[in-house]
Amino acid sequence: MYILLIIPILLATALPACATQTHGGPEGLVVHQIAHLFFLLSMATLAYWIRAHGLVRQKGWRLIRYAAIMLMVWNVDAFLAHLLDEQTGLIAVHHANPLHLSIVPRPGFECLVPLYYLVKLDHLFCVPALVLLYLGLRALLKEAGDRTTGES
Repeated sequence: MYILLIIPILLATALPACATQTHGGPEGLVVHQIAHLFFLLSMATLAYWIRAHGLVRQKGWRLIRYAAIMLMVWNVDAFLAHLLDEQTGLIAVHHANPLHLSIVPRPGFECLVPLYYLVKLDHLFCVPALVLLYLGLRALLKEAGDRTTGES
């Protein structure tokens, strides 16, 4: 009974969720940026080895390779978003009210506004990548199950 009262209160007092994570100090951001580069390199290595070993002939591995490529794009995107958000000071975001915000570039850097807007849409790369990874793993699992039942 009380939970029915608590849920609307929690929903009404929720804090805004941001598309990309911000960091308090420079050392946290530097480590986070290095992690993006390491993840990018890891996904590039995975995509290369899947191709080099001829695993792309199997649907599951091919989907996992596509997921790795999408995650590479996502890492570049997120790296740029963090760079523009917190490291360069070339872009500032002003919240006029909860429903309106404006992207204000430093004078002379107006051309960065469309880029900034696009890199903030990083979920358009991350979500499809995770769906491809899921579909690839599911295809490999199905293929392994088919081999197991075929041997019996």
